[in-house]
Amino acid sequence: MDRNKGKQLLLDFLFLLAGAAVYAAGVNAFTAPNNIAAGGVTGVATMLNYVFGTPIGLVVFLINVPIVVWAVLEIGYKLVAKTMVAIVLSSVLIDLFSHFIPAYRGDPILVALFAGVCEGVGLSLTFIRGATTGGTDMVARLLGRRLPHLSMGKLMLAVDGLVVVASAFVFGSVENAMYACIVIFVSTRLIDAILYGTDVGTGKLYFVMSPKVRQMGERIIGEMDRTVTYLDSKGGYSGDAGETMLCVVRRFEVYRLQQIIREEDKDAFVIVGEAGEITGEGFRPMHSDDKSLKELVQALRDKGKKP
Repeated sequence: MDRNKGKQLLLDFLFLLAGAAVYAAGVNAFTAPNNIAAGGVTGVATMLNYVFGTPIGLVVFLINVPIVVWAVLEIGYKLVAKTMVAIVLSSVLIDLFSHFIPAYRGDPILVALFAGVCEGVGLSLTFIRGATTGGTDMVARLLGRRLPHLSMGKLMLAVDGLVVVASAFVFGSVENAMYACIVIFVSTRLIDAILYGTDVGTGKLYFVMSPKVRQMGERIIGEMDRTVTYLDSKGGYSGDAGETMLCVVRRFEVYRLQQIIREEDKDAFVIVGEAGEITGEGFRPMHSDDKSLKELVQALRDKGKKP
């Protein structure tokens, strides 16, 4: 193992550890003591803790085991290795912190807001290093491969929505479910702000100009399960012919793509833009209703051209 790779692995572990610690602190200080199940596997574990007294972290780990096995069989262990580490760290720290993190049971609005901040910061630190915490993100990604007509956003919303609705019955409180929605909203907005700045969309669009775009593309396809497009280009100043690589990725994949580009060519010229809507393989496919709308617009245009 070379020195640079060892440094990257250390950074991966430190970021995942910090993310898991912040996330675990939010669970123990805000959501669990106040019976708020803000979606995902942790929400399910929080409800089971309320009903049966089972440890939240242990249940999170056990629920994620079959999800990880499914992911390994579906997309390979290399793409979920960091996620497995993140799951173990967050599960252990949730149960460890439960023994000494004080619970806050004050203003429920403050509980929801600060829970959202902790979840957003914790998940952002995890996403930055190209991992997820399993659960909703992983299930949505895997279901998306089986149900390509549904977007990842809709699948994640559906899974989280089911957990939030179930929490209203388990805790016997509609208000608690509403607070869970606030947690989800705050954490989602914070994740986008940390990873993207203030611009929010469904992904990032990359144009990469380098003599090594082919090497980059091979790694992106093999290591990220994403595809790329090579465009013929010509330098305006030098007049030299070359290739430009085009690639679109989701928010948790941004760091990994940037890492591959830097490792192959630290002097690559890179343009990053916001992809407000991405349709096609691996993202949201073109729906039949979208096509119908386009056909209707075209029909109206053709009608307007007639004398």
